[in-house]
Amino acid sequence: MSYLSKDKTKLHYRVIGDGSKVMLAFHGYGQSSGYYYPMEKALGQDYTIYAFDLFFHGGSRLHKDDMPLTKTFLKGMIEQLLEKYKIEKFTVMGFSMGGKFALTLIEQMPERVEELYLIAPDGIKTSFWYNIATYPGWMQQIFKRTVIKPKPFFKFLKVLNKYNLAHKSLIRFAHYQMDSTAKRLRVYRSWIGFRDLNFDIRQIVQLLNKYKIPVTMYLGEYDEIISLKRVRVFVDALDNGELVILKTGHSNLLQDVADHLHNKRNRGH
Repeated sequence: MSYLSKDKTKLHYRVIGDGSKVMLAFHGYGQSSGYYYPMEKALGQDYTIYAFDLFFHGGSRLHKDDMPLTKTFLKGMIEQLLEKYKIEKFTVMGFSMGGKFALTLIEQMPERVEELYLIAPDGIKTSFWYNIATYPGWMQQIFKRTVIKPKPFFKFLKVLNKYNLAHKSLIRFAHYQMDSTAKRLRVYRSWIGFRDLNFDIRQIVQLLNKYKIPVTMYLGEYDEIISLKRVRVFVDALDNGELVILKTGHSNLLQDVADHLHNKRNRGH
């Protein structure tokens, strides 16, 4: 593992594969850069993949002086990597919450991006849950209290479950991500820390089209977190956009995309 640093903030990354092209890869919520290892057999001969630990995950730390994370700060950190390895052009891949990091690079340095892979990305049309951090202070206080005293939150989940007010997989996801103080703290910090990573999607589409960046979007057919409706409009607006639906849910999507790309490469397409 290597890292980039700025004052007390550290962004850890690992290097996977040894291909001639460069890919910058961002994982999903609750994961780490290690989730990109399956991509080695699929892409490792063609790409050198720099897979990052998102802040509050793995070895990456966003210091409180740098919170919330701004797009220009993230750009500065990535520029360190590009200078270090003398990288001119690169491909970007983002899964789930990592989609916000991928879209930041499109917005901040589109002229250097060769291709974009989005896997059930957050940031296209953000869900209610990710937006909570930008709500008024009292709402943030409720969530802060939930970190320390989660019982009311779990009662609330029970009610949602009992009356079928939310999909079962969403409730499972929420349970799993909130079942320890450390996990709840990460949820809270991520909400607060990434609240400025919002996008004007029309502008993103214009940039992708202007710089002729091909986009491949992967979605899971059974994904209840990122839905098809939200992203189809986005892909349809692109000059060079492809939407691939895989028969899977949200959690295993990165692995399934790796298998899909591996099979595709073996077939020579």
